[in-house]
Amino acid sequence: MAKFKSEELLNELQEDVRRIKAAAEHISGADSRKLIYQTHPEKWSVVQVLEHMNAYGRHYIPAIDRAIAIKSAEPSVWFTPGTFGNYFTKSMKPTNVYEIKNKMKTMKAYSFPNSLNVEKVLQEFLGQQDRLIQLMDLARSRDLNSIRIPITVSKLVKLKLGDVFRFLIAHEQRHMIQARNTLHETGVSTEKFPVILEASKLQKTMA
Repeated sequence: MAKFKSEELLNELQEDVRRIKAAAEHISGADSRKLIYQTHPEKWSVVQVLEHMNAYGRHYIPAIDRAIAIKSAEPSVWFTPGTFGNYFTKSMKPTNVYEIKNKMKTMKAYSFPNSLNVEKVLQEFLGQQDRLIQLMDLARSRDLNSIRIPITVSKLVKLKLGDVFRFLIAHEQRHMIQARNTLHETGVSTEKFPVILEASKLQKTMA
């Protein structure tokens, strides 16, 4: 299993989050009626996609915050992914920069009705991205291998801090591609939509 230099990994993940935030800021400039429009009864609107990501952030961001607040072992130069963490990240990571091909089922608790306040959802999402970047800065003085965070489906299953960052950001990349494509389906041009994930980087990650 490949391992990462901790500092380089955090730098790359922070850059990923900045791209995701730029995409959300781009979305915020669209007509709110487009953001709540469902192109098909079984498809989420853009705002539903964003709220789904917010729900994951509400679980993981406070959990990371609490774990980082506790002094851990000295930071390790290298981060080695755990078996489950690496599997979850690779399963969630987009396999294509243009569309989501590896479809997944969503838990009911993370699926939301299309009656959301667009501005509130967007502001929460943008705030979560800022906090993620801050938490990764704090994580530079922590051991990404020894700190463990419980996953959403079970408090008994815990992933390494480095894997939680990787998984959560892969999840956001996946759904931001979905949001971009949904916006395009409503008739909004996505020609100037910020790059979410570079093809060259994707190939390197999935190798």
